[in-house]
Amino acid sequence: MTSLFDPIDAGDLRLPNRIAMAPLTRNRAPGAVPTEQMQTYYAQRATAGLLISEGTAISAQAQGYADVPGLYGEDQLQAWKKVTDAVHAKGGRIVTQLWHVGRISHHVLQPENQAPVAPSAITAKSKTYVIDHGTQQGHFVPTSAPRALRQDELPGIVHSFAVAAREAVKTAGFDGVELHSANGYLLDQFLKTGANQRKDDYGGSIENRARLVLECVRAVVDEIGGGKVGIRISPVTPANDIVDDDPQALFEYLVRQLAPLGLAFIHVIEGSTGGPRELPDRPFDYHALKQAYRTAGGKGVWMVNNGYDRNLAIKAVESGYADVVAFGKAYISNPDLVHRLHDNLPLNAWNSARFYGGGADGYTDYPTV
Repeated sequence: MTSLFDPIDAGDLRLPNRIAMAPLTRNRAPGAVPTEQMQTYYAQRATAGLLISEGTAISAQAQGYADVPGLYGEDQLQAWKKVTDAVHAKGGRIVTQLWHVGRISHHVLQPENQAPVAPSAITAKSKTYVIDHGTQQGHFVPTSAPRALRQDELPGIVHSFAVAAREAVKTAGFDGVELHSANGYLLDQFLKTGANQRKDDYGGSIENRARLVLECVRAVVDEIGGGKVGIRISPVTPANDIVDDDPQALFEYLVRQLAPLGLAFIHVIEGSTGGPRELPDRPFDYHALKQAYRTAGGKGVWMVNNGYDRNLAIKAVESGYADVVAFGKAYISNPDLVHRLHDNLPLNAWNSARFYGGGADGYTDYPTV
């Protein structure tokens, strides 16, 4: 019987176990440049089958939160190289999450204080994280009103994803990338009717709304090869004020189109991100989603996420429901999570007051067994 602790191949990646660390925004990269402390943080967690970095902006326009890292400057890439070197020195594997936040931003975080961009000029009922440079204190504020992207700007978005993927692997030393197409950020905004009310080739029908996501994935695959590429999706999460009229049809179409691309993995957030795994008002059949992908020839690892504990994760893998299980908050407070899950040891409690911003406290100071 297949175990959570057995190795598996995810495209070009050889994973020693089926436990992944989910991407976790921590706001500890001033000026969008990774720090020495981040080297320690990721290296501490290198026993994961796969580390997925925190969301990392593909351009200055893609930034949506203060002190999150980027991939668009040489100083950022060289700083990330020190992080990946530290992980590899511990025997780990790490991919970076390619991130464009779209409308989930604030004008103070945008170049020249411009409005954030989005599929349509619809303000999200959400918040983002900014820092008061007088007090140096971080706090959450409502997102700014966005402007709709012109169709002639979209090839530039695709190009930014492809360049970021290339530089992530070639210069920063990542083992691969994950496109962030979840949680109400730009690619998810294009997918879903609640944020996309365009009348051109990128709005309206499911095929049109999925167009930008697929163009970005294909461009990244062309740049670095499908075996180093994953994508994260969240069919029904309400995170960042996102909703779709028919998510089952939308996401089954999307995964069928992804199937021929030879991706390393599909990373699915089930239910509400960081919340309930099932939403009565947003039912979704995840078995059918996986079946749509497999029937279309998709061979990538099926990774699941959201609210999994040890027993649920073991059952998910043993039953064949999932190939890999990603853990989020449990990885914040348990750098040795694989060991703790394997030996069924108690987990450290996390300190939610130290999730966003700060120093070592609540970041690199959690004890191992």
